[in-house]
Amino acid sequence: MRFTLLYITFLSGLLLAGCQQQEGVEAKKSQLKDYQSEAKTLQSKITALEEEIAREDPSFKAGNANATLVTLESVRPQAFRHYISVSGNVASDRNVSINAEASAEVERVRVKKGDSVRKGQLLITQDADMIQKNIAELKTSLELASTKAERQAALWDKKIGSEIQYLETKNAKESLERKLASANAQLENYRVVAPFSGTIDDVFIKEGEVTIPGTPMLRLVSLQDMYILADVSESYLGEFEQGDSVTVQFPSLKKTLESTINSVGQVINENNRTFEVQVNLSKDQSLLRPNLLAVLQIKDFQKENAIVIPTNLIQEDNQGSYVFVVTGEQEKLTAKKVRVERGTTYDNQTMITSGLSANDKLIKDGAREVADGASVKVAEQTADNSVLPN
Repeated sequence: MRFTLLYITFLSGLLLAGCQQQEGVEAKKSQLKDYQSEAKTLQSKITALEEEIAREDPSFKAGNANATLVTLESVRPQAFRHYISVSGNVASDRNVSINAEASAEVERVRVKKGDSVRKGQLLITQDADMIQKNIAELKTSLELASTKAERQAALWDKKIGSEIQYLETKNAKESLERKLASANAQLENYRVVAPFSGTIDDVFIKEGEVTIPGTPMLRLVSLQDMYILADVSESYLGEFEQGDSVTVQFPSLKKTLESTINSVGQVINENNRTFEVQVNLSKDQSLLRPNLLAVLQIKDFQKENAIVIPTNLIQEDNQGSYVFVVTGEQEKLTAKKVRVERGTTYDNQTMITSGLSANDKLIKDGAREVADGASVKVAEQTADNSVLPN
């Protein structure tokens, strides 16, 4: 019984303390509202008094310690250009693998990797003993057939013999001539010559190996007349055309050059939904190699006399984008919040389609520290971009 009384007493104490604590919190909340109301009223009085003093003493606002130090940037119309970045590779029509055209043993490899060769130079010879013997036999047969044809023609001119005999000997001679020409053409398949001047990039065959038609023998590369091929998303179709300027960067060479679009593909690749763009390369192609990575900056949009501002000066809230400009006279400058509509952004610059006009004074340094209607002071900017009070 005694324990029960003690427990009831303990619970009662807790409830009483809780009620007192709740009453204390409510009292503090009420007091906070009173203070906030008083502060709002006081701030209104302060603002009104500052404006009254400023009217009587224009230098008051300029010397106000509460004014935020800012720098300005005048809004001026300028050309705006947007580029897309596309990866491509250096290519060349003179980067070829020369394959065997005859089934035969490699007799002699006359070049090695790194050799410079001229057009028409003999590079590889293959064993052509059988075809050469065939040619020799055809030549012997052709000599006999030619003699017979000449004699038969002479007899036919004198109306001796029959026309059939004349035609048979003539046909036999011409048939052997065609066979000899075909054999000589086949003989060329056993001789590999350079189709153009260039450098032997690699040799895949060795003397004594037997090839079949299609066997890779060597790679010949010319570093002239190279170009760049890049695949561009179909979403950019129609954005640029032949002759448009392009900036080409070679990351591995740390080299940049200017060029133009040579051709724009007319077919969409169904596998990756891209079309091909070919870009010219200048005659100065030192250090460039086929398959070298290139990054193209291709212009897909431009506008003259556009309003363009640094992207980092644009701020966001739940109503959209805005910037701060300065309004008022020199003695009483204030920050004004201006709503803007964004256009295209490129290279940390954004085109503004509405909200700003030429010669607006855009707050640059200090834009994140001011509020709408706040007093500001313009700082002088030194050569090293530090600021000094005006």
